[in-house]
Amino acid sequence: KGTIHLFRKSQRSLVGKLTHEFRLVAADRRSWKILLFGAINLICIGLLLMWCSSTNSIALTAYTYLTIFDLFSLVTCLISYWVMMKKPSPVYSFGFERFEVLAVFASTVLAQLGALFILKESAERFLEQPEIHTGRLLVGTFVALFFNLFTMLSIKNKPFAYVSEAASTSWLQEHVADLSRSICGIIPGLSSIFLPRMNPFVLIDIAGALALCITYMLIEINNYFAVDTASAIAIALMTFGTMYPMSVYSGKVLLQTTPPHVIGQLDKLLREVSTLDGVLEVRNEHFWTLGFGTLAGSVHVRIRRDANEQMVLAHVTNRLYTLVSTLTVQIFKDDWIRPTLSSVPIANNILNLSDHHIIPMPSLKAADNLNPVTSTPAKPSSPPPEFSFNTPGKNVSPVILLNAQTKPYGLGFNHGSAPYSSVLNQGLGIPGMGAAQGFRTGFANVPSRYGTNARGQPRP
Repeated sequence: KGTIHLFRKSQRSLVGKLTHEFRLVAADRRSWKILLFGAINLICIGLLLMWCSSTNSIALTAYTYLTIFDLFSLVTCLISYWVMMKKPSPVYSFGFERFEVLAVFASTVLAQLGALFILKESAERFLEQPEIHTGRLLVGTFVALFFNLFTMLSIKNKPFAYVSEAASTSWLQEHVADLSRSICGIIPGLSSIFLPRMNPFVLIDIAGALALCITYMLIEINNYFAVDTASAIAIALMTFGTMYPMSVYSGKVLLQTTPPHVIGQLDKLLREVSTLDGVLEVRNEHFWTLGFGTLAGSVHVRIRRDANEQMVLAHVTNRLYTLVSTLTVQIFKDDWIRPTLSSVPIANNILNLSDHHIIPMPSLKAADNLNPVTSTPAKPSSPPPEFSFNTPGKNVSPVILLNAQTKPYGLGFNHGSAPYSSVLNQGLGIPGMGAAQGFRTGFANVPSRYGTNARGQPRP
């Protein structure tokens, strides 16, 4: 039925696994376009780095870093195609969507590191400004601008398109938006282009090219070489300001935080779930962003004992699935138990004094200070016996033991039943609580009568 392999196959190395996955992606024709743009991007980066070295311009170097960022975005697009091809596995039960989140986070962080490197080099150039050659400065600017815009507009990069819309606006976008409102007030037809906010990648490409053009003109006219360093600082700040909100957003996704814009909708859905028939409580709810546009969550639902688990599960899933695509619901029935007054059951013959023994505690006061009927101090100002047993250390309830279970051996007491009058005559009452009081407070609901009053009538 099958070939039996005596020896286990050796596992692939990391390079072998990457090669296998790359072949899987390259088999899709949609990725051929991305691979073509990636090859052209490498050629363009090589030319720009050569021109940066020949012109000695750090502003052109800062602008070239945007082209390197385009290469990272193309790699992210390939990873997005790879994620769509892969299916969830036992190791990655939620799928591979977080790989594209990690790719976006890594690309934006690397772009910010490049901007910091440009700022460091620019600070050194302010101390000793070298001469800038403008022979290929303008050519390199337009080559980089053309390729960056062509790549951004030709390739549909789903991860970066989502992040650019979901992340907060950068300071460059805010300033351009204020300027665009003024322009659109004069020319309303431009509102579809500039409003509500421009694409941050297209915006930084145009702003960087404009800074390089100003640098070229000032150097050609006045040989003002310091403007190249100033333009490099401006491009680095724009790069850092554009990439930082995207890094923050993708980092929050990696940290499994709940998106702020869906908290209100989640609270509304949870309130609706808590009002379903049979649901007693919704607790331990946790919702997080699994990938770009994918929300996952888990929730515990406590239901009544007589509720149908499958019916409640279907209703809860139906309500939450409109917002949470990957949902885990744990249903458990109510475990409430009616509290009891005692931990052991009371015997049926608890009212029969002959079946029990009373082990009274020793008297703490002289017997002459006690009332023989109530066993409480005979003082007119003392509270009634019902309120005198809460005093700690003075009033102790008698211990009642069953004949069939335990016998107080070695305590010096008889095993027979002792009448109530003999107990009082022996001075075995407790200050603040007599034998009758002990039975009355220990078993308040037992309708028994003990002893007689002074008139010979039975007292309750």
